[in-house]
Amino acid sequence: MTAHFELQPSEKELQRLADQCWQEAPNRERHLEEEAFEAGEAIRHGDYSLANLEAIVRWKSERLVQYVIANSNTSIRRALEVAAAPESSTAEAVSALLALRGVDISLATSILATIYPERYIELEMGDLEALGQMRQDVRFYEEYLSFCQRLVERGIVKPQFDLPGPTPLHALDRALVQWSRNRML
Repeated sequence: MTAHFELQPSEKELQRLADQCWQEAPNRERHLEEEAFEAGEAIRHGDYSLANLEAIVRWKSERLVQYVIANSNTSIRRALEVAAAPESSTAEAVSALLALRGVDISLATSILATIYPERYIELEMGDLEALGQMRQDVRFYEEYLSFCQRLVERGIVKPQFDLPGPTPLHALDRALVQWSRNRML
């Protein structure tokens, strides 16, 4: 079964929403995001440490930190090596991270998005709502990622060079999150 995505906000709104998402974020949230993307870059360059993984997890969920840090250093290193390997498929990278205690599909995709922001986007409920979807599994993530990459390839969202994860894919993620937040107001 193939997922069907239907962009809820207009394409013309996406860049404004991406900018608004960052501007309205509290300072603590901004700081955690900056640290997460710095940690992702360190992982991409071979530093597969618990400290880097913890910085990313803390950005997404303070509650999950206690579960993720309970993994052995060997397990963390092995999972991050696979996730950061340029030749790993999406399914391999996600599956390696899912093998860690405390990591679900949403967190796994957030970790990948910090390691390779030009290649991956986070899979969050707000993003899915903005695309008229609710299902979450690895196959679904691959379809979601392909859909988002096709949107980005059309140039409707530009990189936010002065922000963490300065890629069009991460700007699209911010736009989808902000669209969902705006609907709750």
